[in-house]
Amino acid sequence: MSGQVQKVRITPVSVLHYVRLVYRSAIFVALLVIYILYRVRGGEDIEQRIESMPALLIAVWGVFVLEMVLRFFPSRLESPGSQKQFGSNYIKTGKTDIQIPDNYGAMIVALTWIAFNMIFGALHMAGIMDDGMMLLLCSFYSVCDMICILYFCPFETWFLKNKCCGSCRIYNWDYAMMFTPLFFIEKPYTWSLLALSMALMARWEILFYKYPERFSERTNGYLSCQNCTEKLCGHKKQLNSLWQHIAEYNNKRKGRLVRNPDTSESQALSKPSILPASDRFRNRGSGS
Repeated sequence: MSGQVQKVRITPVSVLHYVRLVYRSAIFVALLVIYILYRVRGGEDIEQRIESMPALLIAVWGVFVLEMVLRFFPSRLESPGSQKQFGSNYIKTGKTDIQIPDNYGAMIVALTWIAFNMIFGALHMAGIMDDGMMLLLCSFYSVCDMICILYFCPFETWFLKNKCCGSCRIYNWDYAMMFTPLFFIEKPYTWSLLALSMALMARWEILFYKYPERFSERTNGYLSCQNCTEKLCGHKKQLNSLWQHIAEYNNKRKGRLVRNPDTSESQALSKPSILPASDRFRNRGSGS
């Protein structure tokens, strides 16, 4: 049946995305619990609590460092969106007209993101937001990063208008955007993450302007659907189909109510009316 949604096989790249979503969500929940307990009971704040567990701190820091370091090299387990920068993934299509329509949108995203985070920075400098809240914000961004990849990306939908993550102009900006709040936390482990993420973003931009043909769908066959190793569009289509079915169901219910507006009234009229006791005695007396 055409109305049925076809099952989509989850690729190894997608599996890694879900793994990241799980452990990033776990980190966010843990930090949130620690922060709430600190606010309610007092005692150690998030920084002190984390630094009191150096093994855990090194593990979390090491995971994010490893993720970023791997982005500097070609990998079959990374999204085509980040891998298109490498010459080994460049597949000539024979076309020479490089088209990257979302380049202007990338500048809008950059300015919007900087302005948005300047609000939190100003609140932090004013003492309204502490370092713990900035860490929570950073962790929240990390979860949102995976939601953007797996389910819905506002940058893709509202600013860049690209077809999928594979053709995303700003794919390797993700860690720099994620770690933006760490700029306001003067710790070696925070600034090292931010510095590495900025280096990853700078390398991406250098390669973009040096080899723009690698970033264009018209000139790089690696970005075609048949060469995609991620297949996330299938998951997003399933989600969109679910929302469409919900909308259709709601519209049908509204349609039935519009076609039968007097159903409730007719049901009310069919029920016997019960008069108050005073009215019953009054009617009885007038009848006699």
